[in-house]
Amino acid sequence: MNAEPEPIDLPAVMRDRRAKLDRLRAAGQEAYARGYQRTHTTEEARALLGEADRTVPVGVAGRLVAKRGHGGSTFADLRDPTGTIQILARLDQLPAGQYEQFGDLDLGDIIGVTGPVFKTRRGEVSVEADSFQLLSKSLRPLPDKHHGLKDQETRYRQRYVDLIANPEVRDVFQKRSQIISGIRALLDSRGYLEIEAPVLQEIPGGGHARPFQTHHNALDRDLYLRIALELHLKRLVVGGIERVYELGRVFRNEGISPRHNPEFTMLECYQAYADYFDIMTLTEDLIGAAAGRAGIPLQITYQGEDLNFGPPFRRATMVDLIHEHTGVDVLDHPDPTDLLKCVPGPAPAAQSWGGIVNQVFEMQVEHNLRQPTFVMDHPIEISPLARKRDDDPRFVERFELIVAGREIANAFTELTDPVDQRRRFEEQSADRSAGSEEAHPFDEDYLRALEYGLPPTGGLGIGIDRLVMLLTDQPSIRDVLLFPHMRPENA
Repeated sequence: MNAEPEPIDLPAVMRDRRAKLDRLRAAGQEAYARGYQRTHTTEEARALLGEADRTVPVGVAGRLVAKRGHGGSTFADLRDPTGTIQILARLDQLPAGQYEQFGDLDLGDIIGVTGPVFKTRRGEVSVEADSFQLLSKSLRPLPDKHHGLKDQETRYRQRYVDLIANPEVRDVFQKRSQIISGIRALLDSRGYLEIEAPVLQEIPGGGHARPFQTHHNALDRDLYLRIALELHLKRLVVGGIERVYELGRVFRNEGISPRHNPEFTMLECYQAYADYFDIMTLTEDLIGAAAGRAGIPLQITYQGEDLNFGPPFRRATMVDLIHEHTGVDVLDHPDPTDLLKCVPGPAPAAQSWGGIVNQVFEMQVEHNLRQPTFVMDHPIEISPLARKRDDDPRFVERFELIVAGREIANAFTELTDPVDQRRRFEEQSADRSAGSEEAHPFDEDYLRALEYGLPPTGGLGIGIDRLVMLLTDQPSIRDVLLFPHMRPENA
């Protein structure tokens, strides 16, 4: 067990470093360079050596993360995004005065070093410094090298320090980028057009959520940050762009938790002449492509739990899953009052039959679904933009992908009937008038678009942050957001 590190006298350390900076400037030396001609990364410099004993001089640059003196020699570790390489500075090798300047460097300083690559007697690949240049003076100390930066709050608030102290964190965000790249590549290869819908919207539609509100001074009107991408993308399908997608930020004025952040990244895509069964297959393909691009297998361990993303995923209706996990067949209780008497556990707050069914699922079933599961056929009351099932109009052609007890994706066979859509908007408006802040707003322009004709369409939304959490084995959404929202630091 490691002992607790000695507390750092931060003001004293910073005074010492500021004094060094002042001395450099008094001597006419630049402590913040405008550039540096780096010829090789540390990884490339290591690879140069091969079978040779010594290479031609190279120029490497990075942050000084360790330093130790030994007589007339000083060894240091230089880190860049590709790795770490040892630097050997010798009194008899550097120009006059530079060896002392090298010894005066602090951990955290960013430097450039020129010299040949060779192996020490102990076999350590190193750069023997012929010269060096201070590129950026660090005025704050790095976290203790043996203990790193462990405080979670500090890691989230000061991600720049987290990335310095915990290089493995960079791997998560590199994988995040690769996951998104894999999704884009698959959609692009299948003829989808990537677009950018407005972030500021007059009507925040496409989801059940409270929006952020702002005011446009020149137009003197209130606008909202988008809560979803859906309605603008479907307008484009009406206009003849039959395969369309956006990967972008959406904003919901909701709480903060391990699974929620006020702004997050969504993929939404729409395909003409597809239904929700086609979109299930697309979802499986997208997750496979995302994992493959990031070098992640389809069989993974998430927080100690084995998950298998190999297709096909399980498919089951919400009604059947409720029956499977609670023993209650909600179809036997078509009256909401009767249904409330039959469901186990806490009583749902919803009043409509469909709302009760959905809340029973969320409270009693969802957390039990661990392997990837397409939960199909939601009640119509909670799905105002999805097509009704032809055989049972109480339900719509909708699915949610649930993995490890949480929603990862949501999809519909889209509602294309403008008359039915108008009626559902009117029902949602009545709910808003009754006090439901998350009911879908009435969007007359979207109805006008539908009246021109929306072809049969399947649509999909994937929460990118939650998908990255799963594929990179991270417990909190904050671990996959470089700059998560936090409560005030001194609150």
